[in-house]
Amino acid sequence: MAFVITENCIKCKFTDCVDVCPVDCFHEGPNFLVIDPDECIDCTLCEPECPANAIHAEDELPEGQEHFAALNAELAKQWPIITEVKDALPDADEWNGKPGKLALLEK
Repeated sequence: MAFVITENCIKCKFTDCVDVCPVDCFHEGPNFLVIDPDECIDCTLCEPECPANAIHAEDELPEGQEHFAALNAELAKQWPIITEVKDALPDADEWNGKPGKLALLEK
């Protein structure tokens, strides 16, 4: 089982989670992060670090967010690994908690 980054990360992209990952399983896109399920060791360290509460265990995904497991797996193959904390997107605090952001995902 892996952890999955869900919709609330879109347009926020806080990277606090990246710093604690012992296996470098995070990948970075333009306005979203994903976790590579083949690399994630289910250590649980990232989940409490996310200020957007966007990281969930694969078997505990919020209702309506289940498709993010496949999306994380797909995009992890395309995007580069991120291993260092970066600044969140400039308007991250304004987007944090807003629903319906999937259409805003930049691939």
